[in-house]
Parts: sequence; C-alpha cells; structure tokens
Amino acid sequence: MTTSSPTGGGTAAAVPADQTAPEPETEAGTGPGTGLDTAPEAAPGTGSEPGSQVPAVSGSSAAIALVVVLVASFMELLDATIVTVAAPAIADGLGAGEAALQWTVAGYTLALGAGLITGGRVGDQFGRRRVFLTGLAAFAVASAACALAPDPAVLVATRVGQGLAGGLMVPQVFGIIRSSFGPAARARAFGAYGAVLGLASVAGPLLGGLLVDADVFGLGWRTVFWVNIPVAAVGLVLGIRFLPGSDVAGRSRLDLPGAALAAAAAVCVLLPLVQGHDAGWPWWGFALLALSVPVTALFLRRERRLVARGDQPVLDPGLLRVRAFSSGLAASALFFGAIGSFFLLLSLYLQYGTGRSALEAGMVILPYAIGSTLTSGVGVQLAARAGRLLLVTGSLVLAVSQLLLLLVVGGGAAPSYGQLAVPLFIGGLGLGLTSPSLVNVVLAGVPARDAGAAGGVLTTVGQIGNAIGVAALGVGFFTALDTASAAGSPPLTAYGDAFSSVLPWQIACYVVAAALMLLLPKHTNAPGDGPATATVAER
Repeated sequence: MTTSSPTGGGTAAAVPADQTAPEPETEAGTGPGTGLDTAPEAAPGTGSEPGSQVPAVSGSSAAIALVVVLVASFMELLDATIVTVAAPAIADGLGAGEAALQWTVAGYTLALGAGLITGGRVGDQFGRRRVFLTGLAAFAVASAACALAPDPAVLVATRVGQGLAGGLMVPQVFGIIRSSFGPAARARAFGAYGAVLGLASVAGPLLGGLLVDADVFGLGWRTVFWVNIPVAAVGLVLGIRFLPGSDVAGRSRLDLPGAALAAAAAVCVLLPLVQGHDAGWPWWGFALLALSVPVTALFLRRERRLVARGDQPVLDPGLLRVRAFSSGLAASALFFGAIGSFFLLLSLYLQYGTGRSALEAGMVILPYAIGSTLTSGVGVQLAARAGRLLLVTGSLVLAVSQLLLLLVVGGGAAPSYGQLAVPLFIGGLGLGLTSPSLVNVVLAGVPARDAGAAGGVLTTVGQIGNAIGVAALGVGFFTALDTASAAGSPPLTAYGDAFSSVLPWQIACYVVAAALMLLLPKHTNAPGDGPATATVAER
C-alpha cells in the first residue's frame, strides 16, 4: 500500500504484515482495487498462482527480476524526494514563481494518486509485466522531458506525466513479487522491498543536494531528472529479459469516467488554492471551489450506479458507512496533508532563509529520514498488537516535533544543525511509527472482501491529501512571506516568519488526525473489529 514517503511527496509502501498468507482476500491492503492484489497471473499449475509452492522464476533469473522492480520503486520514490531539495534551484533556473513550485510537487503527487487504482486494474487487464514495463518506459520519457523543460509550465506538465507513469508502474510491483516467488522467497523479497524504500528515503535529500551542488556538465537541477534515464534503460533491458510473463485469468472493467471525475474534483480544489494567491484571488477560483461539490456528488452517484449493476467502481460509497474506513480517510488526508507541504517549505526556508546550499539542506533533512527508517520496521510489527495506539502515538510525536521546530525557527537567528536535527529526528521517529501501518490498521475494520477496494481508495486519498496540503499550507507560507518582505524584513526573518506561520497548522493536522485514529481498530489482526467475510452491503 502506498503512502507518503518519509521525506515528502512520492510513495512508500506499507509492506503487508503477512506476506505468505494463502488467502489474498483476507490480507489488508491487497485486492483488485489497489493493483496489489494476488489474483493469479498465470494458468494453474505454473506455480504463479496464490498459494503455489513453485515460484514462477528461480535462481539468478528470480534475483534479477526482483532487482528490476526494486530499482524502479527506488527511482520513483527518489524522484519525489529529490525535487523538494532541488526546488529553490528550479525556481532560480526557470524563474518559477511560488505557484509553479507548488505544482511541481503537488501535480506529481495528484497524478500519481489519481492513477494508482486505475493503474492496478490496467495491470489486471493487460498483464502486470507489460504494464510495469510500459510505465517504466513512460517514466523515463517524462523524466527526460522534465530535464529539458524550457519553462515552468512545461516542467509542471511533464511532472504530471511522471506521476501518471508512476501510477501505472507502482501498483504492479507487489503483484509481480507475489506471482514470481514462492512463499519463503516472497517474504525475503518483501523484506528487501522495505529496505530499498528506507534507503531511498535516506538517499533522496542527499543525492538531490549533491547533484544540484555538483552542477554536472553545467546542468544544475536538471541532473535530478537525467539520473533516471540510465536507471530506467537498464531496468527495461533486464525487465524484458527476466520478468515473468502474466496471463491474467479474470479481467476487470476500468472505471475511467469515475477516476476522471475524482481527479476533476481534486483539481477544482487544488487549482484555486495554488493559483489564487498569484492571481489575486479571482472570482473563477471561488467558482471552481464551489464546482467541486457537484462534481463530487456526480462521482458518488456514478459509483452507486456501478455498484448496483455489479460493476467495479473506484469507490464503493457503502464503504463510507464503515466507521474505520471513513475515520481512516479523514485521518489519512490530514496526516499526509501536513507532511506533503512540510519538506518543500522547509527546503525553501533552509536555502533562501538561512542561506544553506542544496547539499547542506539535504544534510539537515537526513535525520528525519533516518528516524523514519529506524521505526518503520518496528511500527509494522507493533501494529498487530497496538494498532490505533501506535498510530496515535506516532501522530502526536510528529506534533511534538513540529512544536520543537517552531521554537527553534522562531528564535530570530539562523538555527544550528543540531538545533534543527533533534526535532527533525523526532519527527522521523513519529512518521515511521505511523505511515507504514496506517493502511493496514484501517483495513482491519473493513470487511475482508472489500479490503482491496478500500485500500486503493485510502491510498489515493492520502496522495490527494498530500497535494492539497502542498497547496493550502503553501498559500499560508507565501502569503506570510509576502507580508514580511513588504515590511522590509531580511530573508532570514521573512522566511522564518513564513515557515513559523504554517507549523501551527501542521501541528493541528497531526492532533486532529490522532483524535480520528482513536476510532480505528485496536490492532490489525483483531477479529472482533469487523466481520471477516461480510460485504459492505451486508453490513
């Protein structure tokens, strides 16, 4: 299940707690709605169906196939984390304004979130190997287009293309691992997957800062996109040779109009928030915000009709009546909304306010990634026994870390590395306790046969919340920055005041999210938290 990465946008995955469960429909976070399902990809007897003891690939071929999907996952997450550190250099190089910077981050996240569910079902319909390689190739092409972007508008458009390509590629990873390895090897593969994501969270800010500061061949920030090309090329060559084929037994119908309506509703909210400040809050911005209500209503009406016909919707509206799911959606949107804006705004403060280089900014962010990596594995293990308590604790720890950071930033002087590193490390610990387990804890309270669809929607809402957080809190940041700059404040004071103005809102998001998490199941494997076989309609 994909969630926000430990260093900002992009995705990380909550590795399922039971990687060898023989019944795919009872495993939280898998199913046809997410593309992380365990539907058989080959005819019976080949060893690739769920529960088979014979892996679809073995030996060196299996190792290379695993490397291909892990490297692609690493590249996708790395690309998101790199951009947050490179954002000031992008602004300087292209003359990008504040809205363009926000769209560079939020556009990618929104497109990725909108594409995850549809991408999973495309994999079900056309085969995960084919769709994975197509997504990888598209990601490489979009990365090259980002690197060649002549102006901010083209960069934003190509970042959206990257997100859509990621939406095709990411959902296939779990399915490929499940269909390619036997139970024992599968557990090791998922362990390697979690390790790779942890490595990407640590490497992202460092590599981003290093590439920008190194200014390889005078390319500056463009190298953060060019670096994807050779990686993707090697992945494509090896993937074509070693990834196992997939012949999907059951094909699912795509709800493309539903996905388009959901994306349109999100854009109706994002566009006026991101562009409104630059445009002087024109009438059309308020009109779009109002339009998001009927578009959402039209989306829900369509989904109800699909359910009534027995088709597969993007969202079964009946799920909203399940307390764990509706509370989890709200908590996820708030939690990842706070995280979504944090690293972009922190990077702007560090580089424009305190005068740090891109590499120095990456080094400041590193303790956060390290803290998250340290507690991620522990969090997944503890979730089975202390699900909602773990999530509440992690969210409140994040709130405390932001409060400590507020005290440091609001001091009026440039904070030292140590003053910044301590609250950031604490924040990373809180994120590691919460982010990898949130989806599985929520799904423990959802009927098992609806877990796949619920997990896909929950993941998508987290990504959309991330994008809205970039937009909404970005508005507060840039408004405060303009006010401080107009008053003649020096950069350190202006950016410090702007950053300080959004931290209380982020703290509030974490506190409210923690309150909503109290409504979630006590742990991930509590049979009393919800019926194991009842559907939403039966409930």
